[in-house]
Amino acid sequence: MARPRGFPPKIPLCYQGEESDHIIIIERGWAKVTSSTEDGHDVVLAVRGPGDLVCESAVLGSRHRSATVTALSPVRALIVPAARFTGFLDAHPAVWLLVSGTFVRRLDDADRRLQAHVSAKGAQRLALLLADLAALSARHTPPADDGSIDIAPPLSQEELGSWMDASRETVARALNTLRQRGLVRTGWRKITVVDLPGLRAFAQDRAPD
Repeated sequence: MARPRGFPPKIPLCYQGEESDHIIIIERGWAKVTSSTEDGHDVVLAVRGPGDLVCESAVLGSRHRSATVTALSPVRALIVPAARFTGFLDAHPAVWLLVSGTFVRRLDDADRRLQAHVSAKGAQRLALLLADLAALSARHTPPADDGSIDIAPPLSQEELGSWMDASRETVARALNTLRQRGLVRTGWRKITVVDLPGLRAFAQDRAPD
């Protein structure tokens, strides 16, 4: 019941404020979810990758879209009309449970990051975000032989800062701290988590940097 469509990098899959007449399933590639503030700034809220539903909450809530979803890399996606999607869910209650479970996990992730923003310093907040991104990336690409994990979504330092409510300079300093501790390696728009358990342990340490 879907039609395939490709999206080049930087092209929106859907726009904040538009009407909800379809949902999108990402088959390949990565996208970021952003919301525009009243002063015109885009705030990164999440990333979505292979297998993820996007633009679905507006369809199920019968409201306009609350965020923009933009391709970070070449994306291949499936477009499903809203009525066909909700009809399929009504005919398959078990899939309703899967979709509901997705909402719950996303809310839990958002709550956990909000708590980290309140209680942790910049380097700890970045460590938590990178640890979550590494776990997400490892579900799609196995870690290297040495256990290191490349962060799959190609996020810039500015985008990471927007996501964790910090400046690009704060992200750069935090990355330097994590590099010095041997937890990550960095390149141009590339971050490799060298020690995921160590990174999680660092993220959970609430002591000052």
